[in-house]
Amino acid sequence: MKRHLPKIILFFIACCILIITVVVVKHLSAAQANRPIPTKKEQAPSPDVSVIKVVAGSYASEVKAYGAAKPHFDISLTAQVAGQIDSISDQFETGKRLKKNTIMARLENSEYQAAVESARQALSSAKVSLLEEERQGLQALSEWKSSGLEGEPDSDLVLRKPQLAAAKATVKQAEASLKAAEKDLSQSAIKAPFDALVINRAVSPGGYVQTGSEVATLYSTDRVEISVALSAQEWNNLPSLAILNSGKWPVEIESVEDHHIWQGRVLRAEQNLNVETRQRSLIIAVDEPLDLEPALFPGTFVSAHITGRNVAGVWKLPNSALSQRGEVWYVSADNTLQKFSASPLFSSSGYIYIQPPESLNNTPVMILVSPLNSYLEGMAVNPVEVAL
Repeated sequence: MKRHLPKIILFFIACCILIITVVVVKHLSAAQANRPIPTKKEQAPSPDVSVIKVVAGSYASEVKAYGAAKPHFDISLTAQVAGQIDSISDQFETGKRLKKNTIMARLENSEYQAAVESARQALSSAKVSLLEEERQGLQALSEWKSSGLEGEPDSDLVLRKPQLAAAKATVKQAEASLKAAEKDLSQSAIKAPFDALVINRAVSPGGYVQTGSEVATLYSTDRVEISVALSAQEWNNLPSLAILNSGKWPVEIESVEDHHIWQGRVLRAEQNLNVETRQRSLIIAVDEPLDLEPALFPGTFVSAHITGRNVAGVWKLPNSALSQRGEVWYVSADNTLQKFSASPLFSSSGYIYIQPPESLNNTPVMILVSPLNSYLEGMAVNPVEVAL
């Protein structure tokens, strides 16, 4: 009996705990049942939300795009004739600018001078031979007429016509050879093909270059061009192609790195889609970029701000009014929250411009400035208008 006494005590304690638990649960249930239901006046007040009142208006659109400044011309200049580098201009150094036709380097050209003189001698001999052949042809014609024979000779050789044609052809060939020799001589002086910036010099005095050997890498300095890819919506915000292709539509260019500003212009609009991005590019030009203050260097990454056409019937909203889910929230007439999905037509200076739903297009609407992810449609709120 003593051996089972601890078990009997534990059983008794467990029964007491169970009875006490049942009594407490019944008491709490009765208290909950007797609690009065809160009235409307006792419910939590509607939360305040910051709103701005907007109406549809007409605004000048703006397109912002990015690109890198590239030179109008970019050439790897090669030697047109072979020879040893005899001299190099002091201006032919990387980073320096050259005017068009500036002599960058000279090749040793004694062989080319000799070729020119030889071609001139050959031309002179050919002209002498032509004069002699013309005289012999006249003499042959005179002899034929004095022979008393009627009609034309049986062969053109009698009047030396083939010989005359051959002499004329020899003169033309000699003239062409002289031009070729003179061209080779002139190309022994390597000149800048346009106003250029020297990017790389690949020759040195005393070096030997073959025909086709690289001499230098040059960038033109007349202008830089910036190619920016635009979506279909961005193209819709711009003026017509005729206006853009006039070369006069203004563009503001800003350096992404140091925020320097330059004025450019739309040069042309490309007429094909990129097969990878499915976008079409607009080409922007900045004239005389190295003469500007500050200079716009080729290779600079920039943003282009292009003023577009006026767009009517749109809302101007702060960027924060568009939620992370791409939705705009507004307060309806009964002070409850409503929303709709929106895609900005364009953006500028911290604002987005959107096309409102037709049901809201003709009346002022209270738009939430900074909607929260916890908001629910139909939620009662207290709109508080703020100034931006």
